[in-house]
Amino acid sequence: MKSYMATPETVNPEWFVVDVQGLPVGRIASRIASVLRGKHKPTYTPHVDAGDFVVVVNADKIRLTGNKLDQKMYFWHTGFPGGIRGRSAREMIDQKPEEVIKIAVKGMLPKNPLGRKMFGKLKVYAGAEHPHAAQQPLPLEV
Repeated sequence: MKSYMATPETVNPEWFVVDVQGLPVGRIASRIASVLRGKHKPTYTPHVDAGDFVVVVNADKIRLTGNKLDQKMYFWHTGFPGGIRGRSAREMIDQKPEEVIKIAVKGMLPKNPLGRKMFGKLKVYAGAEHPHAAQQPLPLEV
């Protein structure tokens, strides 16, 4: 009996759509990262991108528990001396709601070229509309 190892030629990715309205960010992100990696499939292979595409809608209606809206900060650096910048989670949801989910999911994926390829399969939209209806995405339970 041989162990099954998926190859890029044998992988057949599917499309899923997730409505994240009113759901906590961390629980959504962990489920999405698992689907992007392909861990929900019996053919999961760690060194092959066997995951599926995920379309996230209603990103502007996500929920943060506790005091995270005001206490959680998102930082970045401009590249100039003293160029550290930051925004609270409330400001991020108001200005760039897609980025909150993208940052959370990206932190749960591998930090290597394979993880970057998996991250490219994530599509996040602030509203309820998305341009991926032609792919006939299936609803994903979170």
